[in-house]
Amino acid sequence: MKKIALFGSTGSIGQSTLDIVRAHSSRFQIKILAAGRQVEELARQALEFRPQILVIGVEEAEGKLKEILGTRAADFEILAGPSGLKEAAGRPDLDVVVHGITGAQGLPVSLGALEAGHRLGLANKESMVMAGPLLNALADEKHAEIIPIDSEHCALFQCLLSGKHQDLDKLILTASGGPFRELPKSEFHAVTLERALKHPTWDMGPKITIDSATMFNKALEIVEARWLFDVPREKIEVVVHPQSIVHSMVLWNDGSVISQMGAPSMRIPIQYAMTFPDRLAGTIETYSPEIFNNLNFYAPDTDKFTSLTLGFMAAERGGTYGAVLNAANEEAVSRFMKGNIGFQDIFDRVGQVMERHAPNNDPNLNEILEADAWAREEIARC
Repeated sequence: MKKIALFGSTGSIGQSTLDIVRAHSSRFQIKILAAGRQVEELARQALEFRPQILVIGVEEAEGKLKEILGTRAADFEILAGPSGLKEAAGRPDLDVVVHGITGAQGLPVSLGALEAGHRLGLANKESMVMAGPLLNALADEKHAEIIPIDSEHCALFQCLLSGKHQDLDKLILTASGGPFRELPKSEFHAVTLERALKHPTWDMGPKITIDSATMFNKALEIVEARWLFDVPREKIEVVVHPQSIVHSMVLWNDGSVISQMGAPSMRIPIQYAMTFPDRLAGTIETYSPEIFNNLNFYAPDTDKFTSLTLGFMAAERGGTYGAVLNAANEEAVSRFMKGNIGFQDIFDRVGQVMERHAPNNDPNLNEILEADAWAREEIARC
């Protein structure tokens, strides 16, 4: 029985992970549940799965969690805040850390899991975007594994098993194109939050859904692929595939293209990260002939989605550019969701911050965090 620590348990990744555990209760045991601020849902999950440790990421919510649990609070070790998240991720006697926390706040969890030598099932792409070389070095030092849970990167992980790294020609990341694939750029200024939150194929949290609408999600994935798979920027391409059936592809130097395909469900990559190299029966139906009908592929419009150009820039230049790209985007999306800026402003402001950045080409962790903080402050000046 594999012992699982689940971070982001109340979000979409977390809920899907728990569905997998329910379906394979003889194979997985939840040892740690961690969430941000949704204390009612975390308490409900705790009573169902009986973990040893509960973590609430927002320290002020700890009292509320204990109040909801009542006398049952004594059944759990309860940790709180960013330090509690990192401490829990580094606890011994874990087989897999499933990391579904969104944003830069998830970096300490990635560091804690790898420092302890655990397998890290990584849905928090921001960790790799910000600090890919540091995470890779730590994984090597501690003999830890990083298995991506992003559907595209999990697809690439699987496709790369079909050949040797030196024979790789291209990594081809697929993108749905989001809800505005066919919307003229001239109309971006009128896009509302409600429209941006309606994704045509995936059911995700609000921040990731906005990132899909701007294609900044794909920009971050470009940088993530750069570090996860140790490939230069020129070996990474993006193709728009609205049906989200082909999750990504690898082109080999002999002309062969290997793809990973399936229904658009995050349960597939989550379960793969939990069971690799084995496979278990899936929890959803992923194959029927009709899902493979009328699959389309298009070159992305980089004039409209300048996010992709910024992603390729960060992948090529490395250093602190990834941290700046991620932080600037997080802040711009937050301002858009609060109604303080428009949809087109997300592209414009992140681009301005990237242009103003004076990079550090070989940063340590503190310097990465300083670049993150600088970008967040710089957004306010745009």
